[in-house]
Amino acid sequence: MTVGGPSAVPVRSRRTRRSASSLAAFARFLRPAGNRTEGYGVALYMATLGLIGSGSIGGTLARLAVAAGLDVVLSNSRGPETLDGLVAELGPRARAATPAEAAAAGDWVVVTIPLGAFDQVPAAPLAGKTVIDTGNYYPQRDGRIAALEDGTTTESGLLQGHLPDAHVVKAFNNIFFRHLAELARPKGSPDRTALPIAGDDPAAVADAASLLDVLGYDAVDYGTLADSWRSQPGTPVYGLPYAGDEADFSKVAGVPVPADTIRAALAAATR
Repeated sequence: MTVGGPSAVPVRSRRTRRSASSLAAFARFLRPAGNRTEGYGVALYMATLGLIGSGSIGGTLARLAVAAGLDVVLSNSRGPETLDGLVAELGPRARAATPAEAAAAGDWVVVTIPLGAFDQVPAAPLAGKTVIDTGNYYPQRDGRIAALEDGTTTESGLLQGHLPDAHVVKAFNNIFFRHLAELARPKGSPDRTALPIAGDDPAAVADAASLLDVLGYDAVDYGTLADSWRSQPGTPVYGLPYAGDEADFSKVAGVPVPADTIRAALAAATR
């Protein structure tokens, strides 16, 4: 299915995301009823979010996850002891660990680190898992990367190449962390916000969409990792929609954005 006319963005149908294979992937989260917790979107049973990187986006996702009833395992490059304050804030559902331990513990694992460190992500414990990449390319921080400059690959394509046995999905990279914290809403809310996601494996995309649902967001699937440039810095969907199109989006309150607006912004992206 496509939207937006001649420059349309390929968007997988809801039927693909709700397929039998995606339901089978989600079924591994089911545990005995006594452990049931309720997220924003669906019922969960002792599911765990692993975080490789616990900065602004990672910390925000951890707070949303705990609020939704998930367990959280946090990590960073400086060691678990540096996360004591955040763990204390989050409470008994959270603990700090090494990146490899967070990778092994997570039912979903979010990689939210500077792009230049992508090759330091532990590969073995992520085999077979849905890995959600929030990475953005900032040359002034990351240095010039020729394969990104010439469009040979994308940020998430680099991570997928480093993690050949995992299933990388792009998400959470286009929204300012304060807006991410502000805009979560229960499923069915009329002002629920949508976030774009992209990935090569439809079951993993559905898996990632289920996490967004739990955390309080709808998902707009706009294609494969090769299409994920459409949500990177400088594109119409990056930051601006959630700030009412204010150019300095870090200084204004978040504005709810429906799925159709996100689809239009993705379709308007050019290279």
